[in-house]
Amino acid sequence: MKILLRFVCIYLTVVAFGAAADVKLPRLVSDGMVLQRDKPVHIWGWADEGEEVTVTLGKQTLSTKAQAGRWQLTFKPLAAGGPYVLDIQGKNHLQVKDVLFGDVWIASGQSNMELPLRRVKYQYLNLIESTHLPRVREFNVPVIYNFKGPVDDYPQGEWKAAEPANLSGFSAVGFFFSRALHEKLKAPIGLITIPVGGSPAEAWVSEAGLAKYPHYLAQLQPFKSDEFVAKTIATDKAASAGWYADLAAKDEGLKGNWSNENLDTKDWKNFTVPGYLKEQGSDFIQGAVWFRKSFNLTAEQASKAATLWMGVIVDGDQVFLNGKEIGQTGYKYPPRIYSVPSGLLKAGKNTISIRVTSYTANAGFVKEKRYELDLGSEAIPLAGDWQYKIAARTGDMPKTTTLQYQPASLFNAKLAPTLGLAIKGVIWYQGESNTTRAKEYETLMPDLISDWRGQFKQGDFPFIFVQLANFMDAYPEPRESDWAATREAQRKTLSVKNTAMVVASDVGEWNDIHPLNKQAVGERLALAAQRIAYGNKKIVTSPNAINIKRDKKSLIVGFDKAGGDLEITKDGVLHHIAIAGADKKYVWAKAKLQGNKLVVWSDDVAEPVSVRYAWADNPEGANLYNKAGLPASPFELSLQ
Repeated sequence: MKILLRFVCIYLTVVAFGAAADVKLPRLVSDGMVLQRDKPVHIWGWADEGEEVTVTLGKQTLSTKAQAGRWQLTFKPLAAGGPYVLDIQGKNHLQVKDVLFGDVWIASGQSNMELPLRRVKYQYLNLIESTHLPRVREFNVPVIYNFKGPVDDYPQGEWKAAEPANLSGFSAVGFFFSRALHEKLKAPIGLITIPVGGSPAEAWVSEAGLAKYPHYLAQLQPFKSDEFVAKTIATDKAASAGWYADLAAKDEGLKGNWSNENLDTKDWKNFTVPGYLKEQGSDFIQGAVWFRKSFNLTAEQASKAATLWMGVIVDGDQVFLNGKEIGQTGYKYPPRIYSVPSGLLKAGKNTISIRVTSYTANAGFVKEKRYELDLGSEAIPLAGDWQYKIAARTGDMPKTTTLQYQPASLFNAKLAPTLGLAIKGVIWYQGESNTTRAKEYETLMPDLISDWRGQFKQGDFPFIFVQLANFMDAYPEPRESDWAATREAQRKTLSVKNTAMVVASDVGEWNDIHPLNKQAVGERLALAAQRIAYGNKKIVTSPNAINIKRDKKSLIVGFDKAGGDLEITKDGVLHHIAIAGADKKYVWAKAKLQGNKLVVWSDDVAEPVSVRYAWADNPEGANLYNKAGLPASPFELSLQ
């Protein structure tokens, strides 16, 4: 036994020594990578202390020795092109193949940047199958977090070209941005995609960068304890599992097999899809509720390949067709698009049963979405009369902790591993998770940008961000809006040097926080990039109000030159323009263009001091554009 243990110890020592002796590279420095053109080229990695490492890139060969286990070399800039091979020689020999030089952009933010092309493939038919852009590449990083400090490398990730086999996972906004730039510049584009759905801005700021925000630093501290994190995960998991187990145990629909296509539903109540239980008279809040609908098919229809579109359901769902489960989704945001297995449909009566799990107290089906059975050449409508029955009622779902939303956690794990890489700039789509803290966002976003620039040590590189899209109900009168206040905070961030903002207030959807029109957003980001990152001053971007003065009973608003010539579209009457006196009570106003200035007045406000445009969650009908077809940014300007 002692001999065996001694052998094992010797073996492990040899293995450990061998592993330590190997020169290692970060995952970013891997086959298919894109390096930033026309800038010094930083290549780095790890090796034994004092180990000599020699790297060849094209005609350049450099050597160095590892210090504190890390080595770094900086090559002279190279123009766009490739492919190159990186040859790395230490105690071992490595090669990184198919390396291109072009422009490297970091894409970050939350779910609207994260949302992949597969989620919008029905919006852009045949796009994935027909796209072949081998010189557009993405390095997509899965969700990770770290509380103790910046990490050196990613646990996984690889460079993938914009080819059909890879495109489903590409960021949709990132793809349209990269494609537009590639077509314009004819240079390779590399996208490092690191967003995290639902993430607040403070998660993306370093601990040092949060010095002005002591409440976030205090929030971070407990998570530095592995014991605290493990206990949090275990507690949350147990609480969530207990809630779902209790619900399943109470659910009369599961007990009684309510997915059965031959179920007697005489005691079920009527329901109209789309719609919500609450608005249709039910007192149901949380728990499980079942919905059913039957429809008839001919033999020919039943033989066709079919896709079931069930819009968007609040909150989770399990969908059964003729007694067989065909799909499920655990939360409310994704579209419910389920493929129907071959042979499941039949001539005559077919029945859909849906078990809905409600934990946000608003169970139902989102309006103005697609509810039908798609048979290819025709569609069977499914909106209209359904039945429902409450299967179980529960208390509130236990609150859990989303670890990746904690301050600095995403900076440490998702951004930090990129800091050695030369980049062209950043595109950013975030803000939805900070809408209840709009005033703080006015400083937090500039501080984030400053923090990133300081960490990269590459000067004031371009930082281009997307303003929040229109969302939620539209209202007929002026009112306060957290979303509008957050848009204003974003607009004010334009005061930061070398930034640009994409206005998206005309491409959102009132009933979807994840609007499908990612092409407009990506291409507008590319337009902004052409102007501020590539110096094409002929490119116009969305008009932005920059100053205000009063002339008698009117307020005159001036706009930046980058927005080009203004026009009032549609009926020629400017909508969503409001004016207020010192009492800050806004009323709808009249407006006209005077050259490239906007003159605003109201007969009800004798001494106006403030004006708002498109100040709403959903400024439906806002119609101030430039002649390039780009919408003006919503704004609030005041003389005070």
